[in-house]
Amino acid sequence: MGSSVLFICSRNSGKSQMAAALMTHLTEGKIIGYSAGTKPGEAVNPESLEVITEAGVDMTQAHPKEIDPAIVEQVDRVVILGSEAHPVFGESVRTERWLISEPSDEGHTGLERMRRIRDEIAERVRALSYELEK
Repeated sequence: MGSSVLFICSRNSGKSQMAAALMTHLTEGKIIGYSAGTKPGEAVNPESLEVITEAGVDMTQAHPKEIDPAIVEQVDRVVILGSEAHPVFGESVRTERWLISEPSDEGHTGLERMRRIRDEIAERVRALSYELEK
C-alpha cells in the first residue's frame, strides 16, 4: 500500500478537505489524502470548493466527517490544520500541526481569501509529499 495522510481541522469543511484533495491530486494518487473534523460541519465550504476546482482538483464528493480511528491507524502522518482542533492520539501516531495564515487579517475576503489559503496549503502539501516519497 502507498503512503497516506489524514488532514484534520475542526469543521472539516474547508482547509482539511482542500489539503486532502491536493495531496491526492498533486501526487497523482501516490499519496492518498484523507480528511476529517473534530466537530464536522454540515457541508463543504462553497468557496473552498470553488477555489479548489479553479486549481483543477475535484472535490465534488467531499463531505464533512468525523475522525475514523481505522484511518488514523493506517496513515503515515496526521496533519492538524489551524489551532482550533485538538484531537488526541496514541504515541504511535505521527502528528504535526500546520498553522495557516489568515488572509482576512490583511484585508482579503471571500474568494481571494480562500485562494491564498489554498495556495499556502498546496505549498505545504507539496513539501510533505516530497518528504514522504523519499
